Amino acid sequence: MTVAKKKQPLRKCVVTQEMLPKNELIRIVRNKDGEVFVDETGKMNGRGAYLSKDKTIIEKAKKSNILNKQLNTSVDESIYQELLDKVGDS
Repeated sequence: MTVAKKKQPLRKCVVTQEMLPKNELIRIVRNKDGEVFVDETGKMNGRGAYLSKDKTIIEKAKKSNILNKQLNTSVDESIYQELLDKVGDS
């Protein structure tokens, strides 16, 4: 008997516009109070945007302020630093 493989949810990276499996992306969330977080679980409430787990993509997002546009708020420098720390040298 074959076990049905669970379908991998795809999400779009806001920088590259590529559809990728959810586990290859990092989610950034703005909640209703206007606070911005890096969402480890992928389940936090609020407006979410996805970025590829890639240093160059995160730096591109920072330069172009794309997260500010996607989340309709100003994203703090510390969020980008947290993203870069999470990605490390992978």
